Amino acid sequence: MIAAALAPLQQRIAELEAENARLKKDSSNSSKPPSSDIVKPPKPPLPRGGKRKIGGQPGHAKHQREPFPPARIDRTLDYELAEPGNLIPLATWRVVQQVELVEQPFLVTEHRAREYRDPATGQILIAPFPPEVRGAGLLGPRLSAFVAYLKGGCRMSYLLIATLFEDVLGLTISMGQLAKVVQKSSRALAPAYQQLLEALPTQEYLGIDETGHTDRGQPLWTWCFRAVEFVVFRILDSRATKVLHETLGKDYGGLISCDYFGVYRKFLRESRCLMQFCQAHLIRDVKFLITLPDRGTKRWAHKLLKAIGRLFHAIHRKAALSAEQSGRALKRARDKILRIARRPPATADAQTLADRFRHHGPQYFTFLEHAGVEPTNNFVEQTLRFVVQDRKATQGTRGIAGQTWCQRIWSILGTCRIQGRSAFGFLVQTLQNHCQRIPTPKLLPAEP
Repeated sequence: MIAAALAPLQQRIAELEAENARLKKDSSNSSKPPSSDIVKPPKPPLPRGGKRKIGGQPGHAKHQREPFPPARIDRTLDYELAEPGNLIPLATWRVVQQVELVEQPFLVTEHRAREYRDPATGQILIAPFPPEVRGAGLLGPRLSAFVAYLKGGCRMSYLLIATLFEDVLGLTISMGQLAKVVQKSSRALAPAYQQLLEALPTQEYLGIDETGHTDRGQPLWTWCFRAVEFVVFRILDSRATKVLHETLGKDYGGLISCDYFGVYRKFLRESRCLMQFCQAHLIRDVKFLITLPDRGTKRWAHKLLKAIGRLFHAIHRKAALSAEQSGRALKRARDKILRIARRPPATADAQTLADRFRHHGPQYFTFLEHAGVEPTNNFVEQTLRFVVQDRKATQGTRGIAGQTWCQRIWSILGTCRIQGRSAFGFLVQTLQNHCQRIPTPKLLPAEP
């Protein structure tokens, strides 16, 4: 009688405990971003002896900047004793290099075109300006590139840029003029962006992820396609598989690194591609099972997490082992994970996770058969982090022109960072060519 009365109560307690575990999901046991955590994770313990001192820690290598080379020194001032007495002057100097802003860090050039009168008709004719003058307008290519860099790379508003120009440079520029410069920069970057977009279907290895975007309060999606040598961002109103078909083609046969989102699983079925599902996302999902009240689920999740840990231990020891030894260690770790994953307890949460391995087990270990493929999707998320920060700082865009500008400048900035080249230098050359009506530079070598 008592047992019958307690049964529904125990069932209800189990349901509440499971619901409590789900409500406690954070970035450590799910795909939620760290910024969504209500309570921040505890800080690492302080070293023995109290508070850690500010600055470099014991054992860290000292960082010291390299001096400017002679070619970059604009002037040299020598200081000597007025009355050295019997001291012998040496050929060596104690050097202090100092960098300073010039009082007016810009040039104002007035371009004048002579006017002529036709004596026969009285018509006034004007000598033509060079195309680079007509194309640039008020701000020259370098200053226009600086505006574009501040807007796209530093996430500054037009008001902040105008304030900076007036307070620091002593140059008054209206926000409308700055907006025109940004749109001109966007048009100039179109060929480089189009080249990157068209190169995506030819890539053998891509990392793909997506995050939210807001335009006038409407939810959109920013897609990130990370290749080895470049990245492409696209702002779209869809998070469906059709985006992958439109961007990569229905016959794409490369390898994609991504999370376990259903869109990618569907694309896997509908194309010839290979996939590497992210092990980091898997680890977080396994950690969530450990927070559930069911003991069987907890034990199974602990075993699975330990086996995945052995896999990453083998990955980290790869450099210290021969190729044959490393291959055996990785395959043993993989087989152990698959054995555990295929024997889950009967709970719904454990069965759901086990279904991943029943249907897509090999896709979690594609990196074992393909050199250069990462077991996680972290390299894509790191590339996407700048866009997430931009969204939080700027609150999104306000129209198609803003979306077009963002996806172009993000792609150019990200690609230059990947290639180790100056994004500002690329912007300068692009705008110079654009103003002269000649082809703008590309970020990828032309195909033979």
